This record gives sequence, C-alpha cells and structure tokens, in this order.
Amino acid sequence: MKERTIKMEKLYYQLPYVKQFEAKVLSCEKGKKGFEVILDRTGFYPEGGGQPSDTGMLGEARVLEVHEKGEEIIHYTDRELQAGQTVAGTIDWEGRFSNMQQHSGEHIVSGLIHGRYGYDNVGFHMGHEEMTIDLNGSLTWAQLMEIEKEANEAVYSNQYIEVTYPTEEELAELDYRSKKELTGQVRIVEIPGSDRCACCGTHVERTGEIGAIKFLSMIHYKGGVRISMICGAKAMEDYDRKTDQAIAISNLLSAKPDRLAEAVERLKNEAAEKDARIGALTRELFALKAERYEEGQKLLLVFEEGLLPVQVRQFCNLLLEEGKAGTAAVFSPDGRGGYNYCAGSRVIDMKEAGKTLNAKLNGRGGGSSQMIQGSFAAPEEAIKEVFEAFL
Repeated sequence: MKERTIKMEKLYYQLPYVKQFEAKVLSCEKGKKGFEVILDRTGFYPEGGGQPSDTGMLGEARVLEVHEKGEEIIHYTDRELQAGQTVAGTIDWEGRFSNMQQHSGEHIVSGLIHGRYGYDNVGFHMGHEEMTIDLNGSLTWAQLMEIEKEANEAVYSNQYIEVTYPTEEELAELDYRSKKELTGQVRIVEIPGSDRCACCGTHVERTGEIGAIKFLSMIHYKGGVRISMICGAKAMEDYDRKTDQAIAISNLLSAKPDRLAEAVERLKNEAAEKDARIGALTRELFALKAERYEEGQKLLLVFEEGLLPVQVRQFCNLLLEEGKAGTAAVFSPDGRGGYNYCAGSRVIDMKEAGKTLNAKLNGRGGGSSQMIQGSFAAPEEAIKEVFEAFL
C-alpha cells in the first residue's frame, strides 16, 4: 500500500501490517472501562468509520478497546501501566486482518453500486459475524448478484489499494465518495476501477488479499436496502458452516446436497397431507366425544388430555354449535401444572367474565364477548369450583 508518512505516529496508517511495536507510556489513569492509557505511538486502530478497534496486549495488560478523543488515542486496558515505561504492543492480528479484509471488500461493493446505480452508502457497521451496508436506493437480489460477481472480479485482479493525502487543490479536482463534508487533511483510499473514497480505516495492500466477497441477505430499510455481507476468512468459515449443515440435512432426508430444496418441498407436502388427515380424524373424534354430553345444559366443563390449544378451541366450538350448553369450557393440561382453556357462551359476556376468571385462577388470555382462550395456573378442582360458583 502506498502511503506517505504523517506527523502523528499512527502506525496503523504508516505500517498497516504492523503486528508488534514498542511505545512509551505517556499516561495511565483509572477510568470506567478499566485503565486509560496514552502512548507516544501506537499500532492499535481506534474504533471509527464503522470499523471496530483493534485488541491485543500492551506488555502484560490486555487492550480491550481503543478510541480516539480529539488528538489523543485512548487504550482501555485491564491493568495499570506505569507512565514513562516502554511497553511492547502486540496486535490481535487475526482480528485486525479480518477487519482489513471486510473494510476493503465493503469499499469495492459500495464503489461499484455507486458507479452503476448512483446510490450512496449511508450506513456501515462491521460486526463480529457479518457487516452491513445501508444504501439510499433499492436493488433486486438479481442486481446484487451481478454486483457480487463484479466485486469478486475486482478481487481476482489483485489491484494495489492506493492511499493518498491530496492537497486542498488536488482534492477539489477529485471525484470521490464521502458520507459527510470534510475539512482539514483528507485521506483518500482508491481501488482502481472500483472505488475512490475518503476513509480513515485500515485496508489490505492488494485486493487479492480480500479473498472473497459474499452477500448473505438484503432487506428493505428506510427507503433503501440493507445488505449483509462477509469477506475473506469469514466467508470461508460461513461456507464451512453451511456445508456442514447441508450434509447433515442431506443425511436426514436421504437426499443429495444439490436436491435439498426438492426433498424439503416433498416433506412439506407430505406433512400438509398428514395434518389435513389428522384434522379430519380429530373432528370425527370430537364429534364422537360430544355425543356423550346431553344438550341444553346451563354449564358444561370438559377436561381432556393431550389437546393442543387450537384443538381445545375446536372442541369448545363444537360443543356450543351442537347446543350442548349455554356456556361451555374445554381444558387440557399445559405441561406446567396448569391448563390451556377455551370458554364460550351464548348467554353471558365472556370478555367481562374472563377478567374475573383470570384473576381468580392466575390466568392469562382474552378474546371476544362470545369466546375467550388462554391458560390457568391452577389445578382442576379449583377451576371447577370457580367456574361453577361464577357461572
């Protein structure tokens, strides 16, 4: 990466591939996030521009976060360092290099989308698992796949990523992307053929080091779209996880990995047919059970084992439709010591009654004036006693 030396010793700019360095501790103070250490030079990148900070070690102290405040770079450590001492700094290189891969890949993608569609990157976040880009315009998935192909071609071209600090006059002549109006010295990161952008982040030296660029998802967001993507080693880790999942599902379904969608569709159809048959048999069973009860009762309480909440409601509906009672309620154990319930009536307001019943039986739920449904955290005898006394 071609870059000129700047006044402040920010080694992450001067030597982006720095893994170890030595620095003098200028100050160390106790703070809310541990100890706040200021050095005379640093290789630790501070959080900014959507890129998380580096972590690592300063001597025996672990660097947890790094932030820039004004002209100072604060290293938050888990233990105290002595002012005046010289310490060895060690960057968590796996994390730093991954961030470099992600950030450089994001530049290619944002630059290509801006060049083809004119959309701006209005939000960028680099998370632990993936990064997101927010665009102020809409894309289709097919269009995004075209961008992905072009972005990876930029990776394969193995272009140098150029970093420059143009003068004010030179900057005025440049066409570059920027999220906001900039003042003072501006740092320009350029990927030939893909992007030119004002940026404070760290980047790989050549595009080939990005490894791969892969989009994971896209959703509509604030009038535009939010893209989730990963690059480099994270893309390979994601591919490995999905391959393992595909193999496991393939074995469970006895289907080839490239036929999983067909196998799942077939399984879904078979399940729908079974559900339909079970539903029909359940209705027949409820009809047979309903025959046991006399018609015209004032109150009918039915306790049945093994019913789902939807089946509790179906059975209660059937009892009311067949005129078994003016008010009917069906209960089935919920597996937690209580009961799922459904209660309906043709003679009283169940919505109002439900408030009292829930209060007396430690219940939850509600419904309409004709029918209520929910659960009671109460035993069978208590439920019977309250219903019979109240209704």
